[in-house]
Amino acid sequence: MGKPLENTSGNDKNTLTVRDNRTGKVFTIPIQDNTVSATAFKDMKAPLIPGEREENETDKGLRVADKGFLNTAIIRSEITYINGEAGVLRYRGYPIEQLAERSNHLETAYLLIYGSLPTTEQFQVFQQEVLLHSVVHADASQFFRSFRYDAHPMAMLTSAFAYLGSYYSEANPALQGQNLYTKADKESLAIMDQQIYRLIGKATTLAAMAYRVRQGRDFVIPPKGLSYTGSFLYMMDHSGQDHYTPHPVLEKALDVLFLLHADHELNASATTALQTGSSLVDPFSVIAAGCASLYGPLHGGANEAVLRMLISIGKPENVPAFLEAVKKREKVLSGFGHRVYKTSDPRSFIVRKTADEVFKVTGKDELLETAMALHDAALKDEYFIKRKLAPNVDFCSGLIYRAMGFPLDFFPVLFAVPRVVGWLAHWRQMMLQEGGVKIWRPRQIYVGSGRRDYVPIGERIGVEGIKKTPSQMIHSGITKRTMLVSGKGQVTAKL
Repeated sequence: MGKPLENTSGNDKNTLTVRDNRTGKVFTIPIQDNTVSATAFKDMKAPLIPGEREENETDKGLRVADKGFLNTAIIRSEITYINGEAGVLRYRGYPIEQLAERSNHLETAYLLIYGSLPTTEQFQVFQQEVLLHSVVHADASQFFRSFRYDAHPMAMLTSAFAYLGSYYSEANPALQGQNLYTKADKESLAIMDQQIYRLIGKATTLAAMAYRVRQGRDFVIPPKGLSYTGSFLYMMDHSGQDHYTPHPVLEKALDVLFLLHADHELNASATTALQTGSSLVDPFSVIAAGCASLYGPLHGGANEAVLRMLISIGKPENVPAFLEAVKKREKVLSGFGHRVYKTSDPRSFIVRKTADEVFKVTGKDELLETAMALHDAALKDEYFIKRKLAPNVDFCSGLIYRAMGFPLDFFPVLFAVPRVVGWLAHWRQMMLQEGGVKIWRPRQIYVGSGRRDYVPIGERIGVEGIKKTPSQMIHSGITKRTMLVSGKGQVTAKL
């Protein structure tokens, strides 16, 4: 970005001129791609004023505060463009509407990762490699069986991605050298591509295993001759039928939803994946980190939250009372609004169309009328209009998943599987960026205590308060009974 120029006239229009009134110095900061460098402000130093906290580090330069990354660009990217004000989403320049209508998930995965739409031959090679790498080691069966019967599928999937990395020592920079993926020669790129094939291919297999272990069913080996989503449905549902073929409408609907969820710029999980990847850890750990971030209800759990909300509302006639409760902050409105989009989410229109096609096959979900009543009422209500709370991609996708027979807690998994593509695209881009990879290390604004001396425990004055002390647990049952035990020594029980 370039170093700021001190005490210049600032005549260049493509600059930002800043006057530091503490020192009287003037700084001219270059603007590139409508962006200024945050590190430029480190040159704006000033002496500490009398009584100022030394922890402010005023003499070390000005810091930029941005809670929640509301306006901080942390990487230069060529992958996904979003215009939240206009409701625009493009993968590598291609409108999401065109891709959803004419492309498919794996072709779009190629686009996101490698930067262009593939030729027929290129796509055949990519698709073949992804599907060939969908098979997992037989030990994976034992791994999944080790979970409790009621384990959440996202907990299993997150663990499985990390576990997967233990099989491929050749893919681990900690073992092969930290420049394994950053040197970008032919051998390095081949190793990178193989991990991309493995992660995209095995994502559906691991997800299907998490699905079936909850049902106490045997696992299914990935089939041959089916599409990516067709294979996924096969591994979840096959029960010994000959010539099993998923319903084409459901297979296509799932593929469209996968395509829509493949990437969404630097959302929480993509940022988590990149922060993790900046330490040059293996890509399996990168994907596990992204999956863990996606698990949160503010991110990947949103479509599940929509269904739980609609179930709680019940009938369409209960919608007005629910919206009034939302206005009073007594209830939470899920599936409306977005951190980026300030108008309608462009993906929501595609999902609505896909839902209509699915319902023709499965029949309408009993909550559909409630959802539409909520949809129409919120869009006409001035309270929600002013706050730009339009339906997002999660509003109808949950209804599709429910109509297809997926349990609620599996919804985040159906988000994570396609988002593996986006995480890998951003990870690959960062590994190959000019200048190499620097570990991400954000600054903080320290507002805690200044220097203080240690006080012996007998001389301390206790600090009380709900946020200042640990909670006391209430024990019952076996714990309460064993706490009353008296005796000498400790007997170690054998497992």
